[in-house]
Amino acid sequence: MSRGAQVFCRCVLLPALAAAAAIAPGCSRRPSERTVVVYTSADQEYAEQVLAEFARRYPDVVVVPRFDTEATKTTGLVERLRAERRDPQCDVFWSSEVFLTQKLADEGLLEPWTNEMVKDWPAAHRDAQGRWYGFSARARVVAYAPARVSDPPVRWLDLAEPRFKGRIVMADPNYGTTRGHVALWFALWGEQRAAAFLRDLRANGLRIVRSNSQAVRDVADGLADLALTDTDDVWAAQRNGYDVELVFPRHGDGPGEGTLLIPNTVSLVAGRPHNFDAILFAEFLLGDWCQALLLRSDSHNMPILPNGASLSVRVDRKYLIPDPLVADVAAVTAAMEPAMKATNEILLGR
Repeated sequence: MSRGAQVFCRCVLLPALAAAAAIAPGCSRRPSERTVVVYTSADQEYAEQVLAEFARRYPDVVVVPRFDTEATKTTGLVERLRAERRDPQCDVFWSSEVFLTQKLADEGLLEPWTNEMVKDWPAAHRDAQGRWYGFSARARVVAYAPARVSDPPVRWLDLAEPRFKGRIVMADPNYGTTRGHVALWFALWGEQRAAAFLRDLRANGLRIVRSNSQAVRDVADGLADLALTDTDDVWAAQRNGYDVELVFPRHGDGPGEGTLLIPNTVSLVAGRPHNFDAILFAEFLLGDWCQALLLRSDSHNMPILPNGASLSVRVDRKYLIPDPLVADVAAVTAAMEPAMKATNEILLGR
């Protein structure tokens, strides 16, 4: 079994799991300052389900959410947090990806925290200093039109083959999970090989669109045959009746080079007063109930739990992520700026 698969088996929910534990922080609440400002790049449809349940359980705490746009997923809120550095306006940052979260941590914008709930959180899905914790992962995949594609790619590098010429779309690589995925290529393969792949994609007629969901919609509408995207966008398209399927291409032939996992992350923003209710909300996101909700939702995110923990929710095997690649977050984050510079030059002519 590969290292990535071992991590997946330890960290991610499998069928027939044990009963969920209630979230019960071990100290009394403060009687005032019961407002928590949350910046989140999670899809609003699913985030609002989480917020509604939190409000039901903790009616005395007011959560004020700020959402990102689909086109600028995560990146827009990251820039807002940077702009507010001297006067932070946000308590909790709930990101739909991990690499820009690590970037914010490196820039000193996130506050370390730890307690009994997170002390056994899997090392691959947490910051070593406790500045972020990962939960509810998606995966990077290729969506395709089964009526027009009988031989989907087995590896990501297969997308450069002539048989796919003029048939591929990808979201703007400056934003969201696409940004992190491209940076992973540079971290995993090295700059020379990753840049060569981008040039091959350009020569093969890769077309850049606004977002991952738009890429999948183009496949459904017959404007493309294959799209680089995330699992949740494919599951949502299938829910809407679109004839799209997905495949999990590998990043290489060796162990641990399979499907890229991209967890949500939760962090406390540095420079805000210590706020019990902010930690309460962060714990709620990491807790059993929230991750079960995201699993059952149309996004079908796969839970990430403390070592040895489990849930009592059955998982349709269709949504399991095979042979997961758990990225070296620090390495991908370090590769991001040179990767974006090369990507903009090669794919966007900037």
